[in-house]
Amino acid sequence: FLCTCYRSSGINAEYGGRCNHIIGEDGTDVALTAKTYDRLVEEVIESMANDALRTICVAYKDVTEELDWDDEDATLKKLTCISIVGIEDPVRPEVPDAIKSCQKAGVTIRMVTGDNLITARSIARKCGILTAEQDGGNILEGKTFHKLVHDENGAFDQDKFDLVWPSLRVLARSSPSDKYVLVTGIITSKLSKNREVVAVTGDGTNDAPALKAADVGFAMGIAGTDVAKNASDIILTDDNFTSIVKACMWGRNVYDSISKFLQFQLTVNVVAVMLCFIGSCANGASPLRAVPMLWVNLIMDTFASLALATEPPTADLLNRKPYGRTKPLISRTMLKNIIGHSIYQMIVMLVILFYGDKLFELDIKSYEEKDKPTVHGTILFNAFVWMQIFNEINSRKCHGERNVFKGIFNNYIFLGVILGTTCAQVILIQFGGYAFSTTGLNWYQWLICVAIGAGELIWGQLVATVPKTIIPSGMRLGTQPFTQEEATQARMLWMRSLKRVQHQIRVANAFKRAGHERHRRLSLLAEDGEGRKLSLNKRQSKSSMNKSNDHIPDTKEADSDV
Repeated sequence: FLCTCYRSSGINAEYGGRCNHIIGEDGTDVALTAKTYDRLVEEVIESMANDALRTICVAYKDVTEELDWDDEDATLKKLTCISIVGIEDPVRPEVPDAIKSCQKAGVTIRMVTGDNLITARSIARKCGILTAEQDGGNILEGKTFHKLVHDENGAFDQDKFDLVWPSLRVLARSSPSDKYVLVTGIITSKLSKNREVVAVTGDGTNDAPALKAADVGFAMGIAGTDVAKNASDIILTDDNFTSIVKACMWGRNVYDSISKFLQFQLTVNVVAVMLCFIGSCANGASPLRAVPMLWVNLIMDTFASLALATEPPTADLLNRKPYGRTKPLISRTMLKNIIGHSIYQMIVMLVILFYGDKLFELDIKSYEEKDKPTVHGTILFNAFVWMQIFNEINSRKCHGERNVFKGIFNNYIFLGVILGTTCAQVILIQFGGYAFSTTGLNWYQWLICVAIGAGELIWGQLVATVPKTIIPSGMRLGTQPFTQEEATQARMLWMRSLKRVQHQIRVANAFKRAGHERHRRLSLLAEDGEGRKLSLNKRQSKSSMNKSNDHIPDTKEADSDV
């Protein structure tokens, strides 16, 4: 007696199935005719498939002779169907919402499954991949897909594939090769302006080629095989589709963190360089001294990276379309913000630099005396730092958003950096003294400096009003990737420059060593001259003492004469 379960894709022997009998209503074996088969398909199999149930046939046969168990096709023939059952693999409650989030973020979800067409359509509708209106070209079977994308000789045709994949949402009865063709075909397609970025999920060994060919491969950590895990880029430890949404959210958050930091840092660099250049040309010295510049660099690099790169991801990141592979790192919106805030800061700094003595009723116009810091120079430095503190708040948004305070209290590191920078700035100004080239300010001067910095928030709203189209598209930075030849030339130029700098350092060190050697010899000669002079003085003093002793009479001889 042999009992088995298998997919009920073909239970009729006339149509290539494995059953030729079925248990009738009275419990006896009845021949499985074509009419009975059609009734089972229509009333049982398709009905269950419409409810997203996977149908399985339970059958048996009496074994009267020895079977060749290695020949599965011969063994599983002439079976008697006992029943057809439906097994449901329920969709997780969170999956439909996760798919909606992906679709809202500009990510197209396609389902590739081995289920039949009816079951696949029902599951896709429950998940939200297919709508009630979508059908026809949105769902295909593997055999049909293979015929549509291959030519008469069986070779893959990219032009035919480009007619199929844009509207395809569900691929049923598919094989692993169909999944691989779908992935590689979308990647090599030229229909889109930017190359499509393809992510694939899989758990079986047969999914390894598609996982390897995709831009991002997601393997199941629980149900996935070791081969699939090794071929993937990311392993989902909970086998949950919502983890893919989180990965997309975190990826965009990292990209935004880099954009925010670049927007803030480039603004500070542009203003600082231009201010030092103009100040040096006009007054012969840089308005920002060495130690204040070190403090500005500390704000610009270390503290800013901590503050702007620790923003937690939010659901708002999924409300915009994804970035293309060739999109510029510095977009037109970022460039608009950099130029706009640089203009405001440069105007303020130049007004303080050249007219600060009149505005603040100072005695001297020079922002720095030769021996000690002045109030003018301190106000210049203080206003510059306060503009960077408030511009750091503006830099939390780099896509034209107006509410720069949204979610600020969710990032405690950002609040700590702003508070710490503010306290440190007050201490440096009031108690820094000569070491930090600062002097204490009164309350009026402090109020003006803070108000100038707070003006960055108002100016940021004005900059956000300006459309990004005023920036020519050609001014975007990082649009075109380097070719291999350009990368080689850049590498050669870098090595030449590095060798030139190393050579100059060696020359400077040689002059330095020669100077030290000359100084050492002069020191030795000076010490030798002083030694000789000292010995000569000693000899002269001894000879003078001997001469004076010759003129002194002997007292003993004088007494004897007396």
